[in-house]
Amino acid sequence: MQDDNTVFVGNKPVMNYVLAVVTQFSNGAHEVTVKARGRAISRAVDTTEIALNRFLQGVEKKNVQTSTEVVDTESGKTHVSSIEITLVSRK
Repeated sequence: MQDDNTVFVGNKPVMNYVLAVVTQFSNGAHEVTVKARGRAISRAVDTTEIALNRFLQGVEKKNVQTSTEVVDTESGKTHVSSIEITLVSRK
C-alpha cells in the first residue's frame, strides 16, 4: 500500500492519515497520492489541508480528481464517489 506513495483514507482519525502523508515526504517521496471513497472523502480533504497548512513546507496540490465507481452490494449495484488528491514537492 505505501510502496507507491499512496495513502488510502478510511475511518481512522484524520491525524493518522496526516502522519502517513508527512512520513511519506520525510522518507524522500517526491509525490504522494491521497485516495478515498464515499464518506471518507471529507476526511481525505481534511488530511491534505492539515498536512499542507501545518506540517509540510514546499509541497503543493498537483491534481484533484473525482470519479464515481459502480459497486456491487447485497441489494444490487450502487454508485460510490471517489477522490484522488496528488501532492507534489516543489523541491
